[in-house]
Amino acid sequence: MQPAHYAKSLSDLVARREPFAIATVTRNEGSTLAKPGFKILVDATGAIAAGTLGGGCPEGPVIEAALDAIRVGEPRVLRVHLVDTETSVAGTVRETDPNEIWVQTNCGGTLELYIEPMLPTRRLFVVGQGGRDDVEQSLVHLGIRLGYEVVVVDPNPQLAEAPHELLRESRIDAQRLGLGRHDAVVVLTKGERDVAVLSELSKVPLAFVGMLASRHRVAEDVAALEKLGVPAEFVRSLHAPIGLDIGAKTPDELAVAILAEVIAARYGKGPMRGPAAL
Repeated sequence: MQPAHYAKSLSDLVARREPFAIATVTRNEGSTLAKPGFKILVDATGAIAAGTLGGGCPEGPVIEAALDAIRVGEPRVLRVHLVDTETSVAGTVRETDPNEIWVQTNCGGTLELYIEPMLPTRRLFVVGQGGRDDVEQSLVHLGIRLGYEVVVVDPNPQLAEAPHELLRESRIDAQRLGLGRHDAVVVLTKGERDVAVLSELSKVPLAFVGMLASRHRVAEDVAALEKLGVPAEFVRSLHAPIGLDIGAKTPDELAVAILAEVIAARYGKGPMRGPAAL
């Protein structure tokens, strides 16, 4: 393994905010080309970005386990038995532990690997209209405490607590902001800039897009988005009016309801939402 290439590949993945996994050999038994310390970087597509496990033994099962670790977000300890065909078939048939894998090869040994998923910090973008907004302020406060990297995009914010990043802008440029599939966006533009902001957000894949608005305003905005030719898939995915129905009244309660919906969507929970449910 070339340390410089490995370090650069790791740095590039982090800079692009791409999830990946590091699979490291921690132990070997018998005949294996891979030794303790051998490792590979596996990106979210299943490609090996850097590193090696020796080249002589199959890396496919390790890559599959790495992708599963990325999907679940939890590390795994994997034992790969590198055995002959008969032993491999028999082991696969009787094995019930998903972390014990039997692979047909001529190596004849066993590898133990620690697979660690590396996921980017989830970001919460709050798009404000400017001026005092108690819901915006509460979202910043609660978002930080829930572990989000909070970014506020607002031309004239009045916040009691600073977010991780503040962009004093009225125009959204999804590409320049580096918005991506792990980001959640809450739109608090109060009508005037709804359509322009949502139209721009439709240009990139996002984990969540929601807007605080009345049902009447949501219907008007959806009609305007459809007239502009915004993809129907984006319109269907829009969480609007945003916020789980918990009977929220105060700004703090509304922020709780909004973030509850963001979290529910992250884990595939919650009722059907968005304009399609209106």
